[in-house]
Amino acid sequence: MSAPTKLYAGVKLREIRARLKLTQADYAAKLGVSLSYLSQMENNHRPISARVVLALAQELGTDVTELASGSTERMVADIREALADRVFGPMPPLGDIQLLASNAPNLARAFLTLHRELRETQERLAQLNEALGREDAVLAPLPWEEVRDFFHYCDNHFDAIDRAAEHFANRLGDGERRPALAAWLESRHGIAVASDQVATLRRYDPQAKRLTLAAHSAAPTQAFQILHQIALLEHHDLLEATLDLARFRTEAARAICKTGLANYFAGAALLPYARFLDRAQALRHDLEALAGAFDASIEQVGQRLSTLQRTGAKGIPFFFFRVDQAGTITKRHSATRLQFARFGGGCPLWNVHQAFETPGRFLRQLAETPDGARYLCLARDVSKPGGGFRVPVRRYAIGLGCEIAHAAALVYADDLDLRNAAAYQPIGVSCRICERLDCHQRALPPLERPLTVDPNARDVLPYRIG
Repeated sequence: MSAPTKLYAGVKLREIRARLKLTQADYAAKLGVSLSYLSQMENNHRPISARVVLALAQELGTDVTELASGSTERMVADIREALADRVFGPMPPLGDIQLLASNAPNLARAFLTLHRELRETQERLAQLNEALGREDAVLAPLPWEEVRDFFHYCDNHFDAIDRAAEHFANRLGDGERRPALAAWLESRHGIAVASDQVATLRRYDPQAKRLTLAAHSAAPTQAFQILHQIALLEHHDLLEATLDLARFRTEAARAICKTGLANYFAGAALLPYARFLDRAQALRHDLEALAGAFDASIEQVGQRLSTLQRTGAKGIPFFFFRVDQAGTITKRHSATRLQFARFGGGCPLWNVHQAFETPGRFLRQLAETPDGARYLCLARDVSKPGGGFRVPVRRYAIGLGCEIAHAAALVYADDLDLRNAAAYQPIGVSCRICERLDCHQRALPPLERPLTVDPNARDVLPYRIG
């Protein structure tokens, strides 16, 4: 098992002091430490002690989960991936990167933005080279990366939208969701809801006041699409205020994010926070049982579990992602130390890539990342029928996981030997930043390591990593 990490959270410690409007001297007195010791903790020269954490909770009524280092670790992973770009040369020591992420998070974000701009410029130059001979070619912007990063650094949790969705769900009451939601739109907005053999999942005609849903969609999907429309109609100002915080560079990014926020509302209303968290704990996070209890899909349940980050009522930190058959990650979020690659594909050793071979079954995997963290990983295929013989079926696989420290709260861990080190399969994030030297599935060499090529010898790889 990996050794426990020390808690460095100086930025959060300063934010709490500023919120409470305390001087450093008063703050130190309430925490029971000297002024110099507090200064050292706030500047990350010392870790936050258990005594200080206890004082924050008991003396100042602070939710100590705010001190969790998840956001710092997420930023460290992103910085390391960016620094693996050969334009930066040798990789700086991990300690330097951690110091930057924890002590100067705004500077770290500026660096990541600069690196993203560099990559976009490189991609646009490549597109320009290809387009020189084509009059109809257009250099496409990359707004989805802006949106992805916005969700990423908001921890995929938008508290105001989440609470608005929960309030709406409580007003709606129990019963079958789809007819109740259709009745809500009819009575509150005069909008008729109909199902038809349409190609799109949802189409709203504001002139006719008619919302048409794809007849082939399952009931949870139809309920989700109605809730999406309700979010746009009833919570326009809340969505716009959230978008203002993002300061997107393009209208395309803003429009994509608005769709994402409306989807967030829909998922949060379908699976309201407090009720869902209580039920998830009672059912020990059994995804199939939760899907049945809330008339939701397994994918909806898995994704919702990864968003339960409300201050004072956090759920288990999960990571969640979805891949297509080519291995492209189409959804991603992690509230754990495991962070997904911002560029390129994921690790082929994740069990999620095997889920396509075993439709309808959950796959379990005990996995260990290069940093020594261990996880319980679940994977299952997800098929989305097109509604007709000649309409293609969309096939995905979803992955959900948590650190082993939380595995006992999952029904899926009951018969696994969590203490057996040999049971854990080594996995990574992306070949380009993975430090494992002996991986038999490596597709690319790590960018920060020198390579040796021996023409007289050949192993699994045609080179040796220095």
